[in-house]
Amino acid sequence: MAVFLVIGSSSFSGASFVKHLLSLGHKVLGASRSSKVNEVFLPYKWIEQKENFEFKQVNLNYDLDKLIKWVKKEKPSYIINFAAQGMVAQSWESPEDWYQTNILSQVKLHDKLRKLDFLEKYVHVTTPEVYGSTEGWIKENFNFSPSTPYAVSRASCDLHLKSFFHAYDFPVIFTRAANVYGPGQQLYRIVPRTILFSLLGKKLQLHGGGVSIRSFIHIEDVADATLKIALNGSIGETYHISTNSTVSIKSLVEKICNLIKVDYEDLVEETAERLGKDQSYLLKSDKLRKQLNWNDNINLKQGLNKTVSWVKDNLTTLKSLPFDYVHRP
Repeated sequence: MAVFLVIGSSSFSGASFVKHLLSLGHKVLGASRSSKVNEVFLPYKWIEQKENFEFKQVNLNYDLDKLIKWVKKEKPSYIINFAAQGMVAQSWESPEDWYQTNILSQVKLHDKLRKLDFLEKYVHVTTPEVYGSTEGWIKENFNFSPSTPYAVSRASCDLHLKSFFHAYDFPVIFTRAANVYGPGQQLYRIVPRTILFSLLGKKLQLHGGGVSIRSFIHIEDVADATLKIALNGSIGETYHISTNSTVSIKSLVEKICNLIKVDYEDLVEETAERLGKDQSYLLKSDKLRKQLNWNDNINLKQGLNKTVSWVKDNLTTLKSLPFDYVHRP
């Protein structure tokens, strides 16, 4: 069985992917700068099959030598990198933190990894933010138009990796997923935040009235797609992971209100739009569907119900935790 290294294994997507790998019997190494994450946000902690998982606390900005030493010892065939400084709006406040983590530290990492002869695939989990606001459904490309420091940092790293592929045959594959959601997601994200605030009777601020359009995809479908891409994707290629349906943020919030039986007007306070907010990300996922035989299996109603159940089951814990994003350089 192949060995996988998941960088950013304590993130929502990373921890969910670890869960998916472990459930299939793979050996998994997990690296993340966060070692004290509440188990309510670590889906791999919720399953029985945990004996094949080894974790090390690693901050890419400071612990690169530690990580590379571990990689050389364990020789993972596949490295999937979820690690990045996230959050769009906050990237305007200290853009240097985003550039440090998402560009400089990543370049140093990749320059070490390209010299390893046992690495079969390096999956770089990037973002549709690099495209800017899309006009209609778009295919995978490198025609970037980033509109925030976060998006600029991710686009820069993607271009850097593309150059490494051409110069060194570095075995990189890119993934760009639509808006991911599901059980275990951080409370500052729109789906869990709306559910939690609905249950607690708190006011939800909706930037720009929620008119922007998104495609929401359940984390289990994303994990399944990511593994298919890692095992069978073509080196140098980009794969979009998305549903074929869209919803406005306002409509999404209304759907959650209907599930929980709260009044939209009582819940929502509409506020000004965020700086640099893109109107839509519409990603064509035909390549992934046709080449790798992938399909999304959890529709929005099913996924929202799963997430509502997770919030309700863990409400005592969740309401005691910070609701807002806390920046860590």
